[in-house]
Amino acid sequence: MNTLHIIGGAVSILGALFLLLASIGLIRMPDVYNRMQAGTKATTFGTIMFLAGIGIASPGWIPKLIVLVVFIVLTNPISSHILARAAHFAGVPLADRSVTDKLAEHRQKAGDK
Repeated sequence: MNTLHIIGGAVSILGALFLLLASIGLIRMPDVYNRMQAGTKATTFGTIMFLAGIGIASPGWIPKLIVLVVFIVLTNPISSHILARAAHFAGVPLADRSVTDKLAEHRQKAGDK
């Protein structure tokens, strides 16, 4: 086993740990908005690290992995943002410990509901 395989495996394990932390965040966070934030940030970074580890171990896959990383970076945060706004407009409540609701404040200033 060469050095690149060991380094790639270590980076992939680091990415898998971030994915594990994302799954724990999905269970432990108090409301849908916090769950989305925990899931999106950790899964985006964890997936990128996991794919980077594969790229280090198998350099021939790097062009395909770059396409995957760009797709994940562009779609994961955007889809999470849209889902959070849809949940907010549908009336899904924030956690009791939430301090501010900037979207509700903005809607009140704009004269919406």
